[in-house]
Amino acid sequence: MSVVVVLEGAGPGRFTVAVSPLAELAAGLHVLTGHGHHAEHAPWAREVARTAPAVFRAGLRRFSPLWTALRWRGFYTGLAGPTRRPAPGSVPAGPTPLLPLSPLAPLSRLPLDHFAELTAYSCASGYHGYAFDRVLRDPAQSAALRHAASGLPEPHLELAEALLRDPEALRADVLAFLDLCRPVFFGALWAETEPLLARAAHRVRQRLADDGPVAALAALSPSSVRLADPPRVVFDKVHHAVITPARTPVLLIPTRYGAPHLVVKNEPGLPPVLHFPVDAPVVGVTLARSRMLALTDPSRVRLCRLIARQSMTTADLADRLSMTRPQVSRHLRALRDLGLVRTERNGRYVHYGLDLDAVDRIGRDVATALQY
Repeated sequence: MSVVVVLEGAGPGRFTVAVSPLAELAAGLHVLTGHGHHAEHAPWAREVARTAPAVFRAGLRRFSPLWTALRWRGFYTGLAGPTRRPAPGSVPAGPTPLLPLSPLAPLSRLPLDHFAELTAYSCASGYHGYAFDRVLRDPAQSAALRHAASGLPEPHLELAEALLRDPEALRADVLAFLDLCRPVFFGALWAETEPLLARAAHRVRQRLADDGPVAALAALSPSSVRLADPPRVVFDKVHHAVITPARTPVLLIPTRYGAPHLVVKNEPGLPPVLHFPVDAPVVGVTLARSRMLALTDPSRVRLCRLIARQSMTTADLADRLSMTRPQVSRHLRALRDLGLVRTERNGRYVHYGLDLDAVDRIGRDVATALQY
């Protein structure tokens, strides 16, 4: 499955590159809830959890469906505006911040029915097959929400029941918890992270203006594919969506704590959002999968065991493996194309060695690619 961004008729002005405290707050909360998936930030997350007050830890669990599997669209509320090319020689931060963390005005002004609809999708952890636009008044939609949430781990059902019981009280509780995040951890995090995000946003704006949307979007992910007729960029994701910027402007938001995830939000009636890591992973899911498959061939594994100990020539490998030189060359070429073999020329001989660092990273690269 994939997210396809069709770029026919879409110039740079159809994209807004913005820095958002609320979006980065969601990323930080995601790491705090599941820091096992984010090794880079795990020490930070453990320290926050150790020093945070009990009321914060309780809220972190209670509201976790809003930032775990399906990111709550409320975190992207209030962002808008055209992309502007910076003046020559300037490095503007752009519209930063567009969304103040406190007071949480855009969320407090969100109509109650819309708040309920967006929250219901997070409680159900999906959009496909659901309609929650009247979830507070339609018994069938309420029943569908309860049924979907009951099949998910707690606290999905707890949050769904709280929404259906008293949506106004739930919204007040959510806003109070998000406001609490500032003194507990987010004030310091944002002061450190905002300049980095501003620079990343500036780079993407420049690339949009200089190289065009196809190149700018493709650079956001190692799992992207550029296609023509019509021009489009395809992101390898676990859900399917088609985004057409010529019809609906697109928001591009950089994140540090959201890495390695590339979050795509494409709810009906709302501008699409691409929440992308400042530093995209080097290895995408296609390359990670190909490297694993390359090491399932028994002959190739024997070859790798030899060159893991000592660099060897094609002729030496053919003799030791009882294979022809063309057979060995094909295996080496496949491994080299995947970045698993390094070569070194010594006079008229070429020696092949296994890149142990690349092999060592396969597990980490697979884990990162699967999350992206």
